[in-house]
Amino acid sequence: MTLQNTRAGVGFMVLATIIFSAQDALSRYLAGEYNVLMVVMIRYWFFAAFVMLIAARTPGGIAAALRPHFRRLQMARGVLLALQICVLVVSFTMIGLVGTHAIFACYTLVIAALSWPILGEVVGWRRWTAIAAGFVGILVILQPGADAFTPGAGVALLAAVMFAVYGLLTRYVARRDAASVSFFWTGIMGAVTMTAIGIWSWQPMAGGDLWLMAALCVTGASGHYCLIKAYDLAEASAVQPFAYLQLVFASGLGIVIFDEVLTPHVAMGAAIVVVAGLFTLWRQRVRARH
Repeated sequence: MTLQNTRAGVGFMVLATIIFSAQDALSRYLAGEYNVLMVVMIRYWFFAAFVMLIAARTPGGIAAALRPHFRRLQMARGVLLALQICVLVVSFTMIGLVGTHAIFACYTLVIAALSWPILGEVVGWRRWTAIAAGFVGILVILQPGADAFTPGAGVALLAAVMFAVYGLLTRYVARRDAASVSFFWTGIMGAVTMTAIGIWSWQPMAGGDLWLMAALCVTGASGHYCLIKAYDLAEASAVQPFAYLQLVFASGLGIVIFDEVLTPHVAMGAAIVVVAGLFTLWRQRVRARH
């Protein structure tokens, strides 16, 4: 892999974090005006069409994507991610983008902690120390009197745990199923799940909000496209640390657009979580080389 490829991969990852941050801001607004289930359902309809288009352009086409080795796990992954997105968007409406992303950043630590019981991976004392430090950062964020110390904080933590389990299941199925197959099942099962539970919450949308809903769908597809390109061009260990920029970009949008406030203890706690997460990613990369 060339240096130029790695730089391009990092560039696509940074672009993906910017797009996903815009998506979060759109989700926060629309979920404040309409039922969360309906908003996520419409988003998944567009996403399902996108993954079918991608699958049709891969070797074997959609027929190959429909025959995964881990069928049940692929279905479970898709359902889990759809529900996780609902929980995350609810958190946006409860504690905002700043509070949610400060807490949600701990998902990499949860992945590291659960990689032993779920994947059988060895977690050394250095990573356990980083995991412990990261959760100290969470306690700093959730200290009594903090803006994020509300029931919404529990919702954000739940979203982080759900996403971590989704990530671990994704790594597990990758042992036999191609990334394009996993991507296909993520979109299809998410659309099926959200249609089943969201169609009953249908609400008419105002004309201006229809354009925002369309923008939400486009950001979802374009963000995932950039993510795919990032992992195509560079090793995951090289680009994954840059995913933390979404915390910065999304928090900035929360402050500028929604008048949210970044308190000192939230900033300090988030910094501890990010540093701990980056260390666990670095240790994972070191172990993979040996």
